[in-house]
Amino acid sequence: MHAPAPLESARARRWVLGGLWLTVLCVLLAFRGTVLPFAGAALLAYLVAPLVERITRLRLLGRTVQRWVAILSVYAVFALGCYGAAAALVPQLYGELSRVSREASAALTPGLVARAVVDADAWLQARGLPVELSRRALEASGQASTTASDQELARGLEQLVEDSAEHAARLLANNLGQVVAFGNRVLGALVAGLFMVFFLLMVAAFMSIDQAAIRAYVESLVPLEYAEDVRYLARRVDASLSGVVRGQLTICLVNGLLTLAGLLLFGVKFAFLLGTLAAVFSLIPIFGSILSSIPIVAIALADGWRPALGILAWIIGIHALEAYFLNPKIMGSAARIHPVVVTFVLIAGERAFGLVGALFAVPVAAIFVAVFDYARLKAQPPGVAR
Repeated sequence: MHAPAPLESARARRWVLGGLWLTVLCVLLAFRGTVLPFAGAALLAYLVAPLVERITRLRLLGRTVQRWVAILSVYAVFALGCYGAAAALVPQLYGELSRVSREASAALTPGLVARAVVDADAWLQARGLPVELSRRALEASGQASTTASDQELARGLEQLVEDSAEHAARLLANNLGQVVAFGNRVLGALVAGLFMVFFLLMVAAFMSIDQAAIRAYVESLVPLEYAEDVRYLARRVDASLSGVVRGQLTICLVNGLLTLAGLLLFGVKFAFLLGTLAAVFSLIPIFGSILSSIPIVAIALADGWRPALGILAWIIGIHALEAYFLNPKIMGSAARIHPVVVTFVLIAGERAFGLVGALFAVPVAAIFVAVFDYARLKAQPPGVAR
């Protein structure tokens, strides 16, 4: 079978290629619900691309390493790293979560609850609000019998716990079918999540193996007269995207380690749990750092204002280090996006696609900003400062 004869007119070729791009866009819009997993696989392939390229340049036994061997090697090292991190962190996190549960249970004693209720009664009565949470009117002197209130509320709480347990047992017996259905949904969600991880790894491997063929095919959809511009634009997008994605992951790791060091230094409870929380939340710029700082300062404040101020100053120092040193060094000038744009795309991504949209918002914004800025520079007349 012979290849079709090429079109003679450059204008006709542009129209055909434009129609092909429009067709691809329509297909993506029509099946936009299935685009996100493939976008995640493409992002994963993009992240491992530098490692794969370095491994394929090695020579073992006089032969170059095949791409599929390099990809499997990267996956194996990543799996071993995750296993080692889980083996080191999970016991610490489990111990601290158990400690949180124990301390919360110890704090909610009947005596403490009773005293809190009596204090709330006194506060409301002092402000002319006739509310008696403890079901005891305050004495004429304005003081309540704490011991009697403790005993009364302890009996009330005990009865409440017994009634709640009996009600829960009846509810479970009456809705056993719904409980089983909920368990099946949870199990189904777990299986679907594991399948999605396997799917992402598989598609990312295919994309990495056929990277050169995919790039050549995309370049064949571009008119020859625009090929050099497209290559230049691809380099700008790569510089911006690599800084945002790989740089943000590096900064997350640094942020988590520095936060953990500060928590251990100031003796804040649940250091490993809060350090892990800070590292994970740092995936979302600006808002993630603020959200992770709130529980850290709150828990430190329980031990006094000095450790709270100390850890707050430490966190501010980490963010200053990120802003003035890590971001310029790791991300580079091509990847920096104005905070107003970051805030806008984060809110827009969360509103459109939830948490996943917030995670993908900044990489998508990096691509859009690179394309937008390139088009702006191309539109400037010759001789104008750029």
